[in-house]
Amino acid sequence: MNTNILKFTILLVALFIGCMDDEKDMKVEVYETSASGNKHTKLDQYDAENPISSIVINPEESFQVITGIGGSFTESSAYLLNQLSQDNRKKILDAYFGDDGARYSLTRTHINSCDFSLSNYAYVEEGDTSLSSFSIDEDRDDIIPMIKDAMTISKDGFKIISSPWTAPPWMKDNNSWVGGKLLKEFYPLWAKYFSKYIDAYNQEGIDIWGVTFENEPLGNGSNWESMHYSADEMVDFVQNHLGPQLEADGHDVKIFGYDQNRDEELIHWAEAMYDNDATSKYFDGTAVHWYASTFKWYGKSLTKVHQMAPEKYLIQTEGCIDAEVPKWQDDDWYWSKEATDWGWDWAPEDKKKDHPKYVPVYRYARDIIGSLNNWVDGWVDWNMVLDRQGGPNWFKNWCVAPVIVDPDQDEVYFTPLYYTMLHFSRYIRPGAVRIGIEVSDPYLMATAVKNPDGSIAIMVLNMTLESKGFTIELNGNETPINIQSQALQTILITP
Repeated sequence: MNTNILKFTILLVALFIGCMDDEKDMKVEVYETSASGNKHTKLDQYDAENPISSIVINPEESFQVITGIGGSFTESSAYLLNQLSQDNRKKILDAYFGDDGARYSLTRTHINSCDFSLSNYAYVEEGDTSLSSFSIDEDRDDIIPMIKDAMTISKDGFKIISSPWTAPPWMKDNNSWVGGKLLKEFYPLWAKYFSKYIDAYNQEGIDIWGVTFENEPLGNGSNWESMHYSADEMVDFVQNHLGPQLEADGHDVKIFGYDQNRDEELIHWAEAMYDNDATSKYFDGTAVHWYASTFKWYGKSLTKVHQMAPEKYLIQTEGCIDAEVPKWQDDDWYWSKEATDWGWDWAPEDKKKDHPKYVPVYRYARDIIGSLNNWVDGWVDWNMVLDRQGGPNWFKNWCVAPVIVDPDQDEVYFTPLYYTMLHFSRYIRPGAVRIGIEVSDPYLMATAVKNPDGSIAIMVLNMTLESKGFTIELNGNETPINIQSQALQTILITP
């Protein structure tokens, strides 16, 4: 063969092999939030010199489809936004819903008042069994404008789940906002109330995607708005009243059962819901909260509920740092083991382990990763915005939110919890599929999804006091990554 032809042939082969190698290369972006000060910071240098562990991604192994991640529209949050300057109001809504922000995709709000309202209220006048006085005027000053502004900002839109804390007192056996049960004679009327609410919001241009039949039907210690059901009463109300009423009125709205903690009771309630075709017909899924423990995510319970009804949704509809007054402009506190929860002071000895002091950032990140890895397909935070007291809250039930504001000074504090939520909500998009992941380092937590656009998002949490090096292994490629001590990373791999 002519020498020049041989050289040309070798060059072509080399170029071809090089192109093949380029096709295998992964386009990787790494974003980190850390105790050292990173706040969703894009890392230009993230290579680990001596990675000693691996995270293996298997896109062929698929699990649940993700519904969304986000937070809640409460009267307290909406009221506070109205106390701020227009610039700061927009800054917060852009941060939660804007294309350069957290891009919240799943949200929640309340039907009638809740503890994070300024007062007790219902949408009808006392004794109005015709519901002719039904009006959502109470929501027009605060909640509705907040939702509409978020809708305008959100490029992809978001789903809304609505939950009642209680029916109007006159429909209950104790005639009180707190505790008691819905009188059986008012089951049909209460179902119509839901339908009226959905209609009223639709007329405002706001679509309600789903409802829970009741927030925390086991009660909340008779502290604020609540209404009690047994599991069988829940099934009766949904199967014979709420489901048929919404169906008859043409509302294609998802109905979620339970809507309380994930411990032992969850299994009992799910068994009642999914007992047979008749009981499960109108239940589109199960809603859960995280308050049974600050430390555990109850993976066995979540997995068992999924196995009972694998075609149904399993959504975390509420979680927050509760029983705490927020720390103002103090990032270190959110990374320190100082926070407590509502069970810290009263939990019996055998339950103390479930309510330890904890690091707020870890509570959020651990719980979201643990929940996703056990079939939860949606995760919703509680209040988006609270003030420096942890309110306003008519019951003085102070809590923490990712964004804290001082209306008097027109100041806004984006806590590390905001950036923690952003890591998940921004990069795990509706329609994403959780995929297989193997983590060799027992001190790292991680989960992975493949998004509808083909990108793969990997969330890695390092709770240790030392940085760690590992390799991401995907389709035969390896990329070395270093994560700082006390840090949360999003590793985004794009086609």
